[in-house]
Amino acid sequence: MHVFGIIFLFLAAILPLTLWPITVLGFQTTAATIAVIPVLLYWLLLDFALGAGIVAAAAVLLSTAAVITSHTTMVGLWSLTAILIVIGVASQIIGHRVFEQRQPALVDNPTHLLLGPMFVMAKLFIVLGFRRDLADIIQGHPQVAAS
Repeated sequence: MHVFGIIFLFLAAILPLTLWPITVLGFQTTAATIAVIPVLLYWLLLDFALGAGIVAAAAVLLSTAAVITSHTTMVGLWSLTAILIVIGVASQIIGHRVFEQRQPALVDNPTHLLLGPMFVMAKLFIVLGFRRDLADIIQGHPQVAAS
């Protein structure tokens, strides 16, 4: 539920911004790309490997948003944005209430909104066997260093 919710909410956030073209140093881009760069840099600084995974996912989602905006009307784009927000929020609520049986951490601390993608990417890396060190941290059992 986290994965779907975060993906849908990220796409909903960048979709309207993709309509706004911006030229930076002679390169054509969009407000969506400019808006995500600081957050992507933040994630890269927190953990380079996980950040790189998020950068790759963001590139796919930015490309997806560009394709959507080039093939839809303004009404269609805003309707899709609203639908993505509703589905994204609903999946977060269902995931937390039904499966985890607790409220989202961002309710107590809104800055946790920035950590959701990092958490999901960490879980993906763990499942793929790349970062076993993160499994203990996420599950609440820190590793004990051998003396």
